[in-house]
Amino acid sequence: MNRHELEHLIRASGAITEEYEFVVIGSQSILGKIPYPDPEFKMSAEADIYPRYAPELAEKIEGVLGEGSEFHLANGFYAQGVGPETAVLPQGWEERLWKVQNGNTDSFIGWCLDVEDLFMSKAAAARPKDQEFCTGLLRRGYVTLERCLELAPSMPLEPPEIARLVARIKRWAK
Repeated sequence: MNRHELEHLIRASGAITEEYEFVVIGSQSILGKIPYPDPEFKMSAEADIYPRYAPELAEKIEGVLGEGSEFHLANGFYAQGVGPETAVLPQGWEERLWKVQNGNTDSFIGWCLDVEDLFMSKAAAARPKDQEFCTGLLRRGYVTLERCLELAPSMPLEPPEIARLVARIKRWAK
């Protein structure tokens, strides 16, 4: 997915739900802060999205713009309607969102995670694809080890889980 396609999903989500603001989480939220990232970060064909003030309407997005939909078949990319509980994020993440709003979004707003918050969410999930994504962010300099370690204590996790998260991040940074 590229930035233009994400903007299309924001516009389409607005038209479907009649909501004005959306939150984009998951890997394609990188397109907020970094509109033209390296190709390895644009491999996903889907964006995880929900209406900021009416997350229950994410089901409508999934139904019309989701995987296998007419929209997906026509465009080659799709939206996954998710909820705010989908991602484990550090405290204060909402103050660090990146705004995507322009003519291509038809003035609807897509709020994308800051890259460091995206990293922390992926590191907490710790799936193999998340490790690959996170090590790429570190390697390309999109995030720093120091900043990610600063954010670790603010994750909504129990202390033993935070300790494992810190160890994982350090291991991935090697």
